[in-house]
Amino acid sequence: MRYYFTTFIIGFAILLLAGCKDKKADNLPVVNIDLIEENEGDSTVYGECVDAAMNSIAVLTNNGDTISYVFDNGEDGSADVQGGMFMGDKMAVIGTENAEENVAQKVINITSLMGRWTSLDKNFEIKDGGVVESNVTAESNPYTSWKIFNGRLILSKDTFDILNLGPDSLYLENDKGIFAYKRQI
Repeated sequence: MRYYFTTFIIGFAILLLAGCKDKKADNLPVVNIDLIEENEGDSTVYGECVDAAMNSIAVLTNNGDTISYVFDNGEDGSADVQGGMFMGDKMAVIGTENAEENVAQKVINITSLMGRWTSLDKNFEIKDGGVVESNVTAESNPYTSWKIFNGRLILSKDTFDILNLGPDSLYLENDKGIFAYKRQI
């Protein structure tokens, strides 16, 4: 009886481990950080998140360097991290260097930014390589390109501050107002 019980436990453990293989969801965007252009005057560091904690992030840059940042927690005690920090995600970090450490002023998760976003008058998809596809044929000024420049999102000719980038919502602000988008799956 003990033999059958042990065999059952070992078999169950094997099945459990086989079911926990690293699976990627088919609907997650693939981001090629090498296609993001570095622009003159842009202080943004692009790379892959290799370590993240509550008060710090480490990024493997396109040049192969690993840079660690601590967060500038501002007046309200919270860091400006948009889209979360997940291992393997492509990140844009805007920071400064002081005598002791690198300080991240803003972190944007590019992988979280990718995808289809909708509002009352816009329906577009942010894709890899700086491409934006509009899904509304009657749209008068569709977005066609995107990039991050000094912590701001540039969609075609419009420049926005990213107020909030969540799993299902995106809030952008410029001098014309605040624009809310919902993620379309």
